[in-house]
Amino acid sequence: MNVGRPALIGVLAAAGAAVLFGINGTVSKVALGSGLSSLDLVQLRSMGSAGVLMVFLLLTRPSTLRVRPRELGFLALVGVIGIGLVQWFYFVAISRLPVSIALLLEYLAPVLVVLWVRFVRRDAVRSRMWAALTLAVLGLVIVARVWDGLTLDGLGLLAGLGAAVALATYYLSSERGMATRDPLSLAAWVFTAAALFWSVLRPPWTFEWSWLSRDIALPTPFDGMTAQLWLLVAWIIVLGTVVPYSLILVALSSLGSARTGLLGMAEPVMAGLVAWLVLDEMLSAIQLFGAVLILTGIVLAETSRQRSADGDNEPAPTAPGGGPADP
Repeated sequence: MNVGRPALIGVLAAAGAAVLFGINGTVSKVALGSGLSSLDLVQLRSMGSAGVLMVFLLLTRPSTLRVRPRELGFLALVGVIGIGLVQWFYFVAISRLPVSIALLLEYLAPVLVVLWVRFVRRDAVRSRMWAALTLAVLGLVIVARVWDGLTLDGLGLLAGLGAAVALATYYLSSERGMATRDPLSLAAWVFTAAALFWSVLRPPWTFEWSWLSRDIALPTPFDGMTAQLWLLVAWIIVLGTVVPYSLILVALSSLGSARTGLLGMAEPVMAGLVAWLVLDEMLSAIQLFGAVLILTGIVLAETSRQRSADGDNEPAPTAPGGGPADP
């Protein structure tokens, strides 16, 4: 019973992150519709998240923020690639490709993670994991409706694949970081690295801060209501970034990168459902079928793990540091 409890916490954390990221997609779309550019939002998101996490830890657990000199390069790598470049590559991709194609390319990350775990780390991957990934990717193809307007741009294609590689790097590197650092302090430092990265590229004093006081009309369920842009940005920072990214790190610490990445494929499903409810962006029957395939793939992977934990005698592979490996 005690063995399964950390895994259950990890699954719940990954599911909670998918729900919050899904809601955040709609909130971000409303914020971007106000005239805020995607680069503006990425920079505000990185700086605000770093500030919230740093202040919280300084007030509650300042000792966890201590950094050894040999950690600096690793934290910078995770922050710049795993946070900063994931978002930048994605925005380049959607500027040159249909959003559905860009999303599909980015969510190839879990496939890259499992390939890395199997062929580079040489950890065992159960056959049902491959079947689960196949179902999830096929479902994502259907949800994204990639057959609508397939006009591929070379640079956009490279950017989408770059987003997948950067996201896979985030999963794998953060899993490694969990061996020596707790989730909140790791999140604080990687977001700080991302904030510094964007601040060098575009100094904060060049941002039009007065825009944050604009009144924004809220979508259909809140007809006639408005909110100032800074409230939407605050939601994006706290409930769309700080909380779900911290939950992802909790999931990584107990599930590992492969399972966390697979569970993360529920995010596009959640985003589509929230957009359906709030923005009236209807999902067709075939897209709902794709969502079922994604969730089936996730359930297949999780039930496979549960069954092996409960009954088979196959020894669990070990990850660096001595703990059970993730696949």
